[in-house]
Amino acid sequence: MKVQRVRIPNNDRVTWLVLDDNYLSVQPIQSYLQYLESIEGSPNTIQAYAGHLKLFWEFLRDSKIDWQDISLEKLADFIHWLRSPNPTVISIQPQEAKRTERTVNTILSAVCSFYNFHYRMGNVEELRVYGQQFQSGERSYKPFLYHITKGKPVKKSLLKLKEPRKLPEILTSEQVKQLIAACKRLRDKFLICLLYESGMRIGQVLGLRHEDIRSWDNEIQIIPRTDNANGVRAKSKDAYIVHISKDLMVLYADYLINEYPEDFESDYVFINIWEGQRGSPLTYSSVAALFRRLEKKTGIKAHPHLFRHTHATELIRQGWDMAQVQKRLGHTSVQTTINTYTHLTDNDLKQAYQQFLQQRK
Repeated sequence: MKVQRVRIPNNDRVTWLVLDDNYLSVQPIQSYLQYLESIEGSPNTIQAYAGHLKLFWEFLRDSKIDWQDISLEKLADFIHWLRSPNPTVISIQPQEAKRTERTVNTILSAVCSFYNFHYRMGNVEELRVYGQQFQSGERSYKPFLYHITKGKPVKKSLLKLKEPRKLPEILTSEQVKQLIAACKRLRDKFLICLLYESGMRIGQVLGLRHEDIRSWDNEIQIIPRTDNANGVRAKSKDAYIVHISKDLMVLYADYLINEYPEDFESDYVFINIWEGQRGSPLTYSSVAALFRRLEKKTGIKAHPHLFRHTHATELIRQGWDMAQVQKRLGHTSVQTTINTYTHLTDNDLKQAYQQFLQQRK
């Protein structure tokens, strides 16, 4: 089985197909992916869901199970299939799981969404993957007088692996300086400085137009667009403004004057200048290639989202309120910001305690 990328010739739209062993489209999956496209799901999400459902179909094939004959027990077997390095061999020695808990939960979420769609379409019986938990939040106990509270029951997945809590990785200021210094081109230097100073997602950066940058006010307007020529997405559906420094605006001006060709009529900020397809906007793959080159030069393994984590962590360490960090990052909920960035390290606690001792004197 395979996931096949397909370009629709009429409107130049890209979609994804899941093909079986006979290279035929798997229709139950395809109808679900078309539904996701109809509700304007992110292309990256649709691609990921296609890959997750391909894995599920391979499990059904190997286990000789019809897709309409599924149960919680069989989904539990699917979890074991995902985690086991070799599901057909029982090892007496402990082995490292093939996929992490977070990856398995992500795949299960796609499978449950797939069955929820087909249940609403009348194709399968309801798959009771969710139980009800009366109180909100992650607490497992019931509060006093919970039976008369106005709180509504919330869904809790019955099939979910417990994920180990991990701190978001960040870069040190010295590592950021090394990566910037390793850039030969002003375009690449401006891209990395923008990621680091603004906390923008790479899809937002690659979708930037010149009209989005307000140099007189030192701010950038993040505008979600679905028609980017390079296929990037801003993820957030709401427009918002990010304030940046004057030094970054100076770097932007240097890039336009010294590297951005005058004969180009592109409205994209980041374009291919030296590579093939000269004048076209930069793509995800071009940025990935840039970070591979920087890793060879500096030995620092980095990726665009790492700068977003670094920026958010530095804001919090400087005393920013969570609501302010939420607005700057473009999170729809402050809870997302809290869950991601409120993990303190031992060094953070040590510095806070030293500051407490100095203020007490």
